[in-house]
Amino acid sequence: MRIASLLPAATEIVGALGLDAELVAVTFECDEPAGIRERCAVVVDTVLPAGLDPDRIDAVVRDRAARGLPMYELDAAALARLDPQLILTQDLCRICALPAGTVTDALDAIGCSADVLQLDPHSVGDVLAGITEVARRAGHAAAGERLVKDLRRRLDTVERAVAGRPRPRVLVLEWTDPPYLAGHWVPELVRRAGGVPVRGVEGGRSLAVTWDELVAEEIDVVVVAPCGYDLGAAVAQSARVRSRLPGLPLVAIDSAAFVVRAGPRLVDGVEALAWALHPEVVVSPPSGRVRPL
Repeated sequence: MRIASLLPAATEIVGALGLDAELVAVTFECDEPAGIRERCAVVVDTVLPAGLDPDRIDAVVRDRAARGLPMYELDAAALARLDPQLILTQDLCRICALPAGTVTDALDAIGCSADVLQLDPHSVGDVLAGITEVARRAGHAAAGERLVKDLRRRLDTVERAVAGRPRPRVLVLEWTDPPYLAGHWVPELVRRAGGVPVRGVEGGRSLAVTWDELVAEEIDVVVVAPCGYDLGAAVAQSARVRSRLPGLPLVAIDSAAFVVRAGPRLVDGVEALAWALHPEVVVSPPSGRVRPL
């Protein structure tokens, strides 16, 4: 089967299922499995300039959204030449990835009759169900069942480890300038890791707040998880958080891989957060994932 993934999380899912050899198209952000952009055509690119600070990214995104301009460009001609049989896309966040409506319009224009699967999870359970459905649509249902079974086993292991322990109040920042509180599945990651999410709503949207609002909250730990950034960038952006919320313990995490991307590595994120919150009972994760500051 020829699979086109227009969503980094979907590319990761295909790879985790062992089907990456069937991928023919990916996005500029797809980096898991490693080297996938070199093996596939890149048919989705960003319109945002490179090298912007978080505040400038926020300004550009707000401006383009207000004017109804897209954040991504789809190379419809390249997609047509590849003639995919299955296309994986989303409509959850028009800032984070190419929206499904754009894909549908493009397919109509080029006369492509591919099977289109839209992945729009709001919870960890939704992510696991999406993995199962990707595997089924790709003709490898058994691989999906095996992968989901293993992910559930790992989640159960964390749950047993943190059961009965004091649960710290955890604030997760998915953006630092201006501050945004993470929504969708991220508060659930905190809960599964043995914490109590502060202000974040499970299954809800991300929420813009002010630093003054956060100062007034009862917080035990701040997790710095800027959307789309790795651990090094999260550590760097923690300096701003420390200046605004002095005296609070901080934890930086590779958000791009383990927090905001709705793929199998969300379970790695739960394990990393559980270790940061409960290091006495949870095994230390591999280096490069999370760092208490």
